[in-house]
Amino acid sequence: MRCRDAFRAVVGFWPVFAACVWVATGTPVAAQGGAPPTVTVAKPVSREIVEDDEFVGRFQAVDEVEVRSRVGGYLASVHFTDGQLVKEGDLLFTIDQRPFETALNQAKSELVVANTLVDFTKAQFERAETLVGRGSIPQSTLDDRRREYFAAQARVDGATAAQARAQLDMEYTAIRAPLAGRIDRRRVSVGNLVNADDTVLTTIVSLDPIQLYFDIDERRFLDYQRDARQRGGSLQEGAGGLDVSVRVADTAQSAFKGKLDFAENRIDNETGTMRVRALFANPDFTLQPGLFGRINVPGSLPHPGVLVPDEAIGVDQDRRIVYVVADDGTVSAKPVRPGPRIYGYRVIREGLDGTETLVINGLMRVRPGAKVTPELVTLPPDRSTPVGSTLPPAQAGTAAEPDAGQ
Repeated sequence: MRCRDAFRAVVGFWPVFAACVWVATGTPVAAQGGAPPTVTVAKPVSREIVEDDEFVGRFQAVDEVEVRSRVGGYLASVHFTDGQLVKEGDLLFTIDQRPFETALNQAKSELVVANTLVDFTKAQFERAETLVGRGSIPQSTLDDRRREYFAAQARVDGATAAQARAQLDMEYTAIRAPLAGRIDRRRVSVGNLVNADDTVLTTIVSLDPIQLYFDIDERRFLDYQRDARQRGGSLQEGAGGLDVSVRVADTAQSAFKGKLDFAENRIDNETGTMRVRALFANPDFTLQPGLFGRINVPGSLPHPGVLVPDEAIGVDQDRRIVYVVADDGTVSAKPVRPGPRIYGYRVIREGLDGTETLVINGLMRVRPGAKVTPELVTLPPDRSTPVGSTLPPAQAGTAAEPDAGQ
């Protein structure tokens, strides 16, 4: 009886043991002795690519100005609405013009007096020349008349300059926009005293085009400089107008296209980085100064690349691996070094040559050394993520994510 009870206990435990084995290994026990599990396999996508590097930068206006008055006085009126778009030459503020009108009228009067004095001294000088010729007056008197005449002419010149300065100050009471762009709020209310060349009345920033500044490290600088020389330019001159793209926080917004146009002339001693600038057209004013942007810069020249789906890449401790299926269905693990995402795939920088057959679906059902039943599918050349998903669209030659597995 005891032997039969022990046998029944072992037999009754077997289903539980089989279930534990299936949970632990992910492989049904029946499959170990039956048909190999079915998995989806495919060849990697092999095509010419340009790997991109991604940086975070901040937009800045091409032109930015603090509007100040060139003359002092009390603010009489404001001629704009806070935040509106203005054109170059638009009237923004008016300083009380009455003191400047008075000064201008006085300068005009002084000019009239100076011109009258010139006429008088000229007549005296000409009369003295006639009398000296007759011997009626000494030569010294003629010299005095000549000096008075020249002094009167100089006084006219001074009065003319004073009138021009008074006219200029009068024009400066009308403060106009020095450039086109979006104006900030008024910072001084009507009736307040404005100090010449000191009081900031408002600011204006240009919007189209707009610049984005970002920093690169020494290694990337040397890489970009090498590639720029092969393109026939230099990084400081925009790498020959290298095309770049930038995305903002709105994932529904498509990428903006622009060009590199400038890099600083030295590496920063403290950070070991170089500041680089890109220029973007902004006709609808979507991009604003101060916004952050993720810019993608071509980090290589065109070269053959091996691309695989992200779901085909597994993790083995600190390594990234893919499962390669041999002709007889045997699975082996192969370590790889992934790069950025391009065309909706992950670039494989090391580990694959593009001829392998990889498991792309069913990784939980395979293990190295086991056999599988492969179902071959063909991957499309481009599997970019649609707009509106959690990842922005991967454009041609554009990395939608930073490098992985490095």
